[in-house]
Amino acid sequence: MLTRTVCHVFQRRSASAAAAVRPAAAEIRSLRNAIFSREQARQRALYPRIEKIEVSMQGPGLDGTLLIMNRGMSTPLSCARHLTEHHVTTSVLALVDGELWPLHQPLTHSCSLTLLTFKDSDPTLVNQAYWRSCAALLGQVLETAFKDDFTVELLTVPEVPVTSGAFCCDLVLDPQLDSWTPSEESLRSLTRGAQQLIHQDLVWEPLEVVPSVALEAFSHSRCKQEEVEQKAAQNPKGTVMLYRCGDHVLLSGGPLVARTGICSQYEVTALHSLGHRPWGLHRRAQGLSLPLQLQAHHTVWRKLRQRAEKLVEVPKPEEVTPPPPVHSTPAPTGSA
Repeated sequence: MLTRTVCHVFQRRSASAAAAVRPAAAEIRSLRNAIFSREQARQRALYPRIEKIEVSMQGPGLDGTLLIMNRGMSTPLSCARHLTEHHVTTSVLALVDGELWPLHQPLTHSCSLTLLTFKDSDPTLVNQAYWRSCAALLGQVLETAFKDDFTVELLTVPEVPVTSGAFCCDLVLDPQLDSWTPSEESLRSLTRGAQQLIHQDLVWEPLEVVPSVALEAFSHSRCKQEEVEQKAAQNPKGTVMLYRCGDHVLLSGGPLVARTGICSQYEVTALHSLGHRPWGLHRRAQGLSLPLQLQAHHTVWRKLRQRAEKLVEVPKPEEVTPPPPVHSTPAPTGSA
């Protein structure tokens, strides 16, 4: 996407020293995918026999509905498919015994289940997961926007409320790009990249892992390795959550929505410089999005976009309210 634009400016410069040391971006993605698939297969093998569990559905018109599902195999989305097409298309997250649960995460015990949508009386948790998912999508676009010509280091995704006006993704670009200022065409190029992923309606596959698995997956990113250790230390179970979307594996601080196709209006609005910090010149990419169920007139969208262009100030870590815990498939203490 941005390769032609950037390379036109730097066409006579050689690849950076960092790129010479790091494997190609495609090679790193392939490695992370292989580790994710290996661990996913190992966890699925923990349930060699089909065992039935009872899932008591909660929600409008569903109270008293009892589903018999398969332990370690069936997911909240599987339960939705036993109801109606409406439940399949509108569900974004689930509550399992009152705890947030991704739609694609297998159920491990008999439980009560509530499907969450954007039209619920209190959609706060759904909105937070949507904002986080939009930021994850932006990170995926940024990681591949420069091909192998320049390195892209994705940093910790800032947890910002929907009321901030924009979702964020912090990153460090190749040092050769420190003087580069993205044009409006560059932002439109990133937007087109995100829209392509949205049209593909890719699944965000969740996978809870022990730190050693995540550290192996992110062995080429010192920043992500530090983030893995921090998130594991903050989790009482000592595990971290990985997600896979297409060929992109990411570390998430909270649950994501089910699939990219839930996004509708989506636009990358800004790329701000935050100054030089420990990992280099930090930048904050920002964007704006609305889901399929919540469309905005173009005049309203234009006003929202203008707000989303302004730099979002992220609270200090001690000021951030941690996201609700996500209960998912218990990961044994050993790595794959």
